[in-house]
Amino acid sequence: MQPYFFPYVGHFALIAHTDRWIVFDASQYTPRSWMNRNRILHPQSGWTYVNAPLAHSSITLRIWQARVGAPREVRRSLLGKLSHYRRRAPYYERAIALVEESFERLGSDDSLVALDVCGLSSVCDYLGLDFNCQVCTRLGLDLQDVDGPGGWAPEIARQLGAQSYLNPANGRELFNPEDFRRHGINLEFLEFSEFTYDAGAYVFEPGLSVLDAVMWNSPERIRQAIFDGTRIVR
Repeated sequence: MQPYFFPYVGHFALIAHTDRWIVFDASQYTPRSWMNRNRILHPQSGWTYVNAPLAHSSITLRIWQARVGAPREVRRSLLGKLSHYRRRAPYYERAIALVEESFERLGSDDSLVALDVCGLSSVCDYLGLDFNCQVCTRLGLDLQDVDGPGGWAPEIARQLGAQSYLNPANGRELFNPEDFRRHGINLEFLEFSEFTYDAGAYVFEPGLSVLDAVMWNSPERIRQAIFDGTRIVR
């Protein structure tokens, strides 16, 4: 999977049901994507974006080449946009601690991949989820002959000796099952039920960043949603 910036809870449901998580950073970077932005509640109504602006962006930029322009400013901005939860969300301090821990793990690194992975790692630790993570471009794979967006996953899975590949159900149309079957790989899809919860004085918005879910729910309740609200199909 591509690296995402504090993604929604369903992303962690996918992590929870995998033995090995490959951070896919070999393809072209997509501007204005979940790789460097997500959504939280707006202080008045609806939702607003939080993001990690890049130092430079171009149509030729690969994900692994993407650099965050000013990580310290991203941290400051994110904490500032989360501050309106302070007096209303019961787990505000825990959510803020997750953000702080993520940037502490990042250190002086300005890689977008590193920032996203640090966020995933911190949340997985908080929720008690195993996160066996490896970055694609560091695995020495030969991917020069991959043809089309749907070709990356079966080829990476083949070279890593995987028996199964799990993808979100909304990405089903991207793949040809035969591309996996010919290599003895089971193609599976994870269906995640919408996780709804009380947002206090705010109006609940579905699909927000995991940081919003952490604000309003105990880690035990989020774990329960992750495991009880999922189904794996072929």
